[in-house]
Amino acid sequence: MTTEKPMRVVFGEALCRLGEEFPQLAVLDCDVSSSTQTRLFAQKFPERFFNFGIAEANMVGAAAGMAASGIIPVASTFAFLLALRAGDPVQSLIAYNRLNVKLAGGYAGLSDFADGASHQSVLDISIMRAMPNMTVLVPSDIETTYGAVSAMLRHHGPVYLRLSRDQVGSCHGGDGQFEIGKAQVLQDGSDVTLAVAGTLLRQTLEAAAELRRLGVSAAVVEFPTVKPLDGETLVQYAKKTGAVVSIEEHSILGGLGGAIAEHLSEHCPVPVKRIGLRDTFGESGAYGELLDKYGLTVPHIIKAANQVLGKHGLGRQEKNEGEEARV
Repeated sequence: MTTEKPMRVVFGEALCRLGEEFPQLAVLDCDVSSSTQTRLFAQKFPERFFNFGIAEANMVGAAAGMAASGIIPVASTFAFLLALRAGDPVQSLIAYNRLNVKLAGGYAGLSDFADGASHQSVLDISIMRAMPNMTVLVPSDIETTYGAVSAMLRHHGPVYLRLSRDQVGSCHGGDGQFEIGKAQVLQDGSDVTLAVAGTLLRQTLEAAAELRRLGVSAAVVEFPTVKPLDGETLVQYAKKTGAVVSIEEHSILGGLGGAIAEHLSEHCPVPVKRIGLRDTFGESGAYGELLDKYGLTVPHIIKAANQVLGKHGLGRQEKNEGEEARV
């Protein structure tokens, strides 16, 4: 296992490594560069770093102007500030005009655990995903974080990159390949599909291993791109396993779970169980305890897999005998 490091540090290091390759890259922040780790880029490329103070909407507006001038701006701050406080210019200036701005939302999910509900960003995916022209990336570990930063700089158009405050290691064995719009199958399976986005991938792989020990063959399919969703791979595994559990550190309303349920209801109706925050805000507390309270840990994933398989609901036998599957 690769030594763990904070995802925000991986992000800052990636910007520094790619700064040479992309001389038109500029990084913008709002007085939190020591938290988001854009300070690393500022130290290496001070002439290409801009601090806007506590003025997120102004930062986004400036990023739009830079993009219109041929610069590739990465606008970085806490995720809830990008999605909510700066949401108006993100929509009206960047998404509407398809400007080549990259939005990096740090401290997403419950990972800003000490600051409570006001700072915990559990709505950002649904907000950004609903904006036309916006691409939404949710990396899970060291490899996918670096891959996502590289891919978004090569992609022309608005991108929202969701970043955790948590420590991340390597779940991909050193493979940094990242293609926007493509899911990654980390483990094959025939009984249930565990569909995951973000840092809960580690817990999902642990749950899949325990399910296998219990006699359940669980496929693990990661969706590092939530929009555009890889519907082809999703339908492939929904057909193969007949049951899907979505897993994310976000509200079940409008995030990965919403995207999966929407797509499957049209293209391959099967039972779906969504793991995430259930229409609630977070609270202050130890990060691990919050994950457990809101049902985002290994035992909850195992329980959801058993439920969707029918051990506490619709049975696989009844479904296979012709009862209409439903999301």
